[in-house]
Amino acid sequence: MKNLNIYHIAALLSLTFLSLQSFAQQDPQFTQYMYNMSVINPAYVTAEEGILNLGGHYRTQWVGLEGAPKTGSFFAHTPINDKIEMGISFTNDNIGDIVNENNIYADFAYVLPVGLESKISFGLKAGFTFFDTNFDGFVLQSPGVDAAFNENISKTFPNLGIGAFYFTDNYYLGLSAPNMLSTKHIEDENGIKATGVQNVHYFFTGGYVFDIDKDIKLKPAFMGRAVKGAPLALDVTVNVLINEKLEAGLGYRLGDAMSALVNFRVTPELRIGYAYDYTTSNLGDFNSGSHEIFILFDVDLFGFKNGYDRSPRFF
Repeated sequence: MKNLNIYHIAALLSLTFLSLQSFAQQDPQFTQYMYNMSVINPAYVTAEEGILNLGGHYRTQWVGLEGAPKTGSFFAHTPINDKIEMGISFTNDNIGDIVNENNIYADFAYVLPVGLESKISFGLKAGFTFFDTNFDGFVLQSPGVDAAFNENISKTFPNLGIGAFYFTDNYYLGLSAPNMLSTKHIEDENGIKATGVQNVHYFFTGGYVFDIDKDIKLKPAFMGRAVKGAPLALDVTVNVLINEKLEAGLGYRLGDAMSALVNFRVTPELRIGYAYDYTTSNLGDFNSGSHEIFILFDVDLFGFKNGYDRSPRFF
């Protein structure tokens, strides 16, 4: 991004350092959160022994708005035995090719039965956040005014996350904090306050599968997010699953966006999906919406799986 004028910089910083204001979420957001659970909750498990679960998401947000975020994630996890499930999760958040953040974690979950058909798992994330900025393309109208742009930034922060996940064949509830350690991304310099603090985010998720008949299932789900200094963020979706293959639905992000979601189970092992967000806030005047795609793939390591099943993977 070359020869940015001061107005472009102001717009970009509004996105990048929105975390300094009282109504900002800092962690990346996904409309299809129900298919990206490992990234936000280390306790998420499928309890399907012998199955390696792989998933990837990509989101381009606020298309048409210069400097808008682009986010990608990947996860892989598998049960080690009937009580332990382990995996890895990775998230990249890029804002205008100026700010780039990578989160790499190892995930561990311990599963306990709490009834004939229900289980609860407790999870732990451990890894690193790599935070980088690149101001080389900036051309300020008044050089030297803001010392925050004097040099690029490259920092690494250790981090921990915790979570709990309760599930049955029909529903689940999850509570997590994927980044427990607060970090300061940019320090004060020469008396100019340019501090970006990564506060702890809390996630509360849930979903249910209603059997309408043998070929149709109704799948409502929700995700609440909370962080210090910001109002509660709430996502609600309602999907319909037809013949265990085609799924479509609508979503609403409180005060922010309306969403349309669709995915298709190509084979018992492979699912692909897409979502579109229409921005309902005043930011909608400056963008044409957000797009999101995902792919999920289950690898049967030992030939145990036969056909379709019902597990938290439905969500």
